[in-house]
Amino acid sequence: MWYAILGEDVPDSLARRLSARPQHLARLKQLQDEGRLLLAGPFPAIDSPDPGPAGYSGSLIVAEFPSLEEAQRWADTDPYTTHGVFGRVTVKPFRKTLP
Repeated sequence: MWYAILGEDVPDSLARRLSARPQHLARLKQLQDEGRLLLAGPFPAIDSPDPGPAGYSGSLIVAEFPSLEEAQRWADTDPYTTHGVFGRVTVKPFRKTLP
């Protein structure tokens, strides 16, 4: 089943985010290579595709996992969680309807 993982950044997370990004992207790439990644990306903190020093307010990942528990475990061990980028992470079942 698909699961939406919504990570909310702590204030002033940009330096931590940039430091943990290579490890975070490697995990997403693994999901992609396994055909389990629907989409992933950050929320710019301002209305711009490149927010510069304003950074990001969080991220959304929609990926396939065998269970909610597995999705939560993946989110809990993501570098953005373990390196303190995300202050809060919500994992919910997601039903893809369109396209």
